[in-house]
Amino acid sequence: MSDIAIRIENISKIYRLYAAPSDRLKETFHIFRKKYHHDFYALKNISFDVEKGRTVGIIGQNGAGKSTLLKILTGVLTPSSGHYAVNGKISSLLELGAGFNPDLTGIENVYFNGMVFGFSKQEIDDKLHDILGFADIGEFIHQKVRTYSSGMFVRLAFAVAVQVDPDILIVDEALSVGDMRFQQKCFRRMKAFKESGKTVIFVTHDQGTVTNFCDYVYWLKDGAVHAHGTPADVVKKYISYMAYGMDTREAEEDRDTTGSDQSGRREAQDVIAFDTGDQAFNTLPWEDISACSSFGEGGARITAAAFVHDRSLDRVDRLEGGEPVSFCMKLTVDQPMENLGIGINVNDHLGNTIFAVPSYVYDVSFPALDPGTGLNCRIHFDFPRIKNGRYSLSAAVAEGNQINHIQHHWVHDICFVEVASTDLKCTLGTVVVPDSRFEISLDAKG
Repeated sequence: MSDIAIRIENISKIYRLYAAPSDRLKETFHIFRKKYHHDFYALKNISFDVEKGRTVGIIGQNGAGKSTLLKILTGVLTPSSGHYAVNGKISSLLELGAGFNPDLTGIENVYFNGMVFGFSKQEIDDKLHDILGFADIGEFIHQKVRTYSSGMFVRLAFAVAVQVDPDILIVDEALSVGDMRFQQKCFRRMKAFKESGKTVIFVTHDQGTVTNFCDYVYWLKDGAVHAHGTPADVVKKYISYMAYGMDTREAEEDRDTTGSDQSGRREAQDVIAFDTGDQAFNTLPWEDISACSSFGEGGARITAAAFVHDRSLDRVDRLEGGEPVSFCMKLTVDQPMENLGIGINVNDHLGNTIFAVPSYVYDVSFPALDPGTGLNCRIHFDFPRIKNGRYSLSAAVAEGNQINHIQHHWVHDICFVEVASTDLKCTLGTVVVPDSRFEISLDAKG
């Protein structure tokens, strides 16, 4: 286990739930041992390893078991079954208030927590300046913790957690109460902590933080591991479930996403017949979307898609930004549709949405559609100037409006495009500012 920081094997946590407080007493003294409770599984046979030096994210709905798992790993709770092993010193920041005595002052709590971690008074004295500097709560350090705001409390708690120099840092959702400047300060510290080879387990509802900060993600659902993998892949499925209550259907087979293999690109057009009379549209370089992950209610389906240059209709593989392009789709309607909408999402390699083009916000309307209707759709736009890198395009067909709609078919990662500009401005930030004006004057003094 030399390369494993935490090993979890078949951990379950069961709570007995009673309909009334008196049922607990009845069950205790019943001569026939009658059960008055039912078992609630907060965790169900959780098993996984966390390698040293990795940052692991844990996501899931409220009540999924995330905090219960962290409390078991930090020794706050004991599992009902299974076992775990921790290889290294753990420091944790769990829910607000955990580990601090509200009747002690801030500085007294610093010493109290330091001694819990096994430090002597002299060692805490040596770290005190750094702890107080990071917390930055001023004279409130000498006031009782019960008088602190939630933001002040999390500042002090995080400062103590990181200054004890643990091998494993476990952070629950407590950072969400801090102001933006302090959150950025915490993430810079955790990034440095990660780069030093330490292990981080991070629980959050912020999908952007997960995709940008974590190496691996576990999605807990109803106390069990529902999915795990790379952040971009798991977060994509999680967002689909949280937004529309539907699991993403996995691709039938792995795809080549490099753009170098053009075999099979036109397979979709051979099995789809639309009497449109538009020969150019029917001979576009269609992507094989059968190999894409997707989800939706199924009232309408995207049956083919292509991303092409607006004029030549050649497949787009590489752009500089600013070029006119078209995203083309073939749709089949399987049930009556009143307010159909289509759109595309462009994501970076971490799964962050960079921009979207939905018909609902561009005042595009479709007529009422009957089952069996086929549609050819083409979205024209100038590809924005964004940072150099690799991006994926996803497409969707829905019914309703931008705020309230039913997602009938969302297809992830239909195609990939490389943005590669020689302009140095395209190496900075995410959005490129093509033109700017600087005004400078000398401040002559004396």
